[in-house]
Amino acid sequence: MNDSVPAASSPSAASASASPENTLKRGDIKVLGLSALGGALEFYDFVIFVFFASVIGQLFFPPDIPEWLRQVQTYGIFAAGYLARPLGGIIMAHFGDTLGRKKMFTLSIFLMSLPTLLMGLLPTYAVIGLWAPLLLVILRIFQGAAVGGEVPGAWVFVSEHVAPRHNGLACGTLSMGLVGGILLGSLMSSAINHAYSVEEISDFGWRIPFIVGGVLGLVSVYLRRWLHETPVFAEMQQKKTLAAELPMKMILREQRPAIAVAMAATWVLTAAIVVVILMTPNLISGLEGLSRATVASANSLAIVAVCFGCVISGYMVDRIGAGVTMALWSGLLGVTYWVFLTTMHSDPSLLIPLYCLTGFSVGIVGVVPSIAIRGFPPVVRFTGLSFSYNVAYAIFGGFTPIMVAAMMESSPLSPIWYVGALSVMGVVLGLWLAVNPRGREMMNVSH
Repeated sequence: MNDSVPAASSPSAASASASPENTLKRGDIKVLGLSALGGALEFYDFVIFVFFASVIGQLFFPPDIPEWLRQVQTYGIFAAGYLARPLGGIIMAHFGDTLGRKKMFTLSIFLMSLPTLLMGLLPTYAVIGLWAPLLLVILRIFQGAAVGGEVPGAWVFVSEHVAPRHNGLACGTLSMGLVGGILLGSLMSSAINHAYSVEEISDFGWRIPFIVGGVLGLVSVYLRRWLHETPVFAEMQQKKTLAAELPMKMILREQRPAIAVAMAATWVLTAAIVVVILMTPNLISGLEGLSRATVASANSLAIVAVCFGCVISGYMVDRIGAGVTMALWSGLLGVTYWVFLTTMHSDPSLLIPLYCLTGFSVGIVGVVPSIAIRGFPPVVRFTGLSFSYNVAYAIFGGFTPIMVAAMMESSPLSPIWYVGALSVMGVVLGLWLAVNPRGREMMNVSH
């Protein structure tokens, strides 16, 4: 039996898949399009800070402090957004499981867009003194809380809107939108740096990406008005089968195996995103024949490849199952990153094709949400996914750069071993989900 389709149907499954066709319906395409667009804009709003961190550090802290302290404080404010993700995600997920997916789906992008817009309008230290960094960190915390609810909320929203046979494609398409937000931030940064001088960027240019992101985000809030509540939640609401107690209490008592699986899959995801996409440009810049500009261009192309990988891996989930796809894509990630990084030390001329191939394997991020969603029943799905994903990402995503940097003291190829070890774990996890009776049963919980 294929783990991509539930073994037993339920009323919610029937209501979500009344049509016998194997193609997405027009309404499904609208949901996926608006959700992916909103996700891209929200992730753009979240990451644009890091592209202008040095300018922000100069403008929002006292001019006479040491440069190292300025950098620490600036990136500390950036990190505050990550620290707020689990708490914000859990709170929003609670109300998503009790009040409705759509309400939280709309609230999350509003909580991201408004702070982003206000950041672009915020007075600097020269105008309001210490209030400047204080207000900046408060706005950053709101952003973190918003993205903590947006990512799992969006995955749940799209997966419950489409038929079960399109669950993987829906999650993969939404993941493509989220990754696309990182690319939008990179492109906006390049455009600003090409259009304005250093003085102009410091004067007003840095504000443009925040204002644009905030305005477009608010437009996306308006567009989400045209989305409807998911059929799964609407049916639970109609039949009065919503959680009878705190969803968080229920998942900690009854869904611990699903939490463990979702957190393990998220750990593999963090290795793919944090190491391969975010850390690798710094790891290979400076190698013979590789300038920072060249590596940055290759990184942008690799992110485009990630987007394609997300959609294709999601499609494969629907065809051959989530477990098998997880195993295959994990193996692909480990092998391609090993080939890529070892080749860069011997033949940098293959940078672009190999980085794009490796980026395609990072498309494993399109598989992870399908696995995590399938393990939790609808009544606590939002809370289960949000808790597992956000806590795992905060822990593993936060400590991965420190761990990899420490490992590199002994070997410059340590990132290969780190990604390789997690790829092996991903293969084992995928095969367990595909062939073990308990794993197959877990993949059949949803819908």
